Amino acid sequence: MVAAVKISDALAGKKMLTGRRPDMREDEMDGTFATLVETQFGGIYAGSFQGESAWERHQSWDELVQVLEGSTRLTVMTDAGPQVLEMSAGMVTVVPKGCWHRFESASGVTVMTMTPTPTDHSTADDPREGG
Repeated sequence: MVAAVKISDALAGKKMLTGRRPDMREDEMDGTFATLVETQFGGIYAGSFQGESAWERHQSWDELVQVLEGSTRLTVMTDAGPQVLEMSAGMVTVVPKGCWHRFESASGVTVMTMTPTPTDHSTADDPREGG
């Protein structure tokens, strides 16, 4: 079924996750992210957080990242080394498939992503070195 989703309504019952840490368990993030739409490759999600995520990568497809509110530093590990994107509300980027990436937001950010599954996670300083 085709449907339109009002993002603000989907986020209305969600909380801002403060103090996000790379080693945070999934159950500690419950109530933070909304599933807006499921796709054949994963889903479209939105959520708000402050802090730092674990490294993640998606080996099957690219990931679309859009900042809805606030700002974040998105670090993407490329073949040439880390590339840091300073992103704020209204900005969008695509993380290439297979690239490790993480978010850091000191003041808080609301993001919407089109995220493929499965997702690999790492808490290593450099996930390319076996993390």
